[in-house]
Amino acid sequence: MEKALIIIDYTVDFVADDGALTCGDPGQRIENTITQLAKNFLESGLVVFAVDVHEKEDPYHPEAKLFPPHNIRGTKGRDLFGSVKNVYEDNKAKDHVMWMDKTRYSAFCGTDLDVKLRERGINELHLVGVCTDICVLHTAMDAYNLGYKIVVHKEAVASFNQAGHEWALGHFESALGASVQ
Repeated sequence: MEKALIIIDYTVDFVADDGALTCGDPGQRIENTITQLAKNFLESGLVVFAVDVHEKEDPYHPEAKLFPPHNIRGTKGRDLFGSVKNVYEDNKAKDHVMWMDKTRYSAFCGTDLDVKLRERGINELHLVGVCTDICVLHTAMDAYNLGYKIVVHKEAVASFNQAGHEWALGHFESALGASVQ
């Protein structure tokens, strides 16, 4: 197993129409692509569900000044969205499926993700989810700095900021040497 799919923040709060910090339609349109990629990776690689978590009314978290409360521990908003939730629920007991709580934009910041990937001999990361220009971008930047080969699936990432989304897609290729497919 040399590849891993990292599904970043594909939760109710980031994707559903009534989500606290939703991408809305752009996020909903990528559901089937993420689901299919996850099913494909389940056959031959690791699937990581990297999920943002915040504590209720935490004034010390840096995002508290930037965004409305979202992905609060224990709330429905933190549930995986749509068919992606089913993929996780149906496979969570398998060795090649991992849930990872994260408290910052990057799935690497403050987590043991790098250790878990290296234990499995993984050197290529496929990134999907939301938001392209925030959490996907910061995860890609850390992956680059750690020496991973990066693939971003452009039909499986979205943002609530279309200009930021487009900029990030270009940045992945031009500054991080990522493959954008």
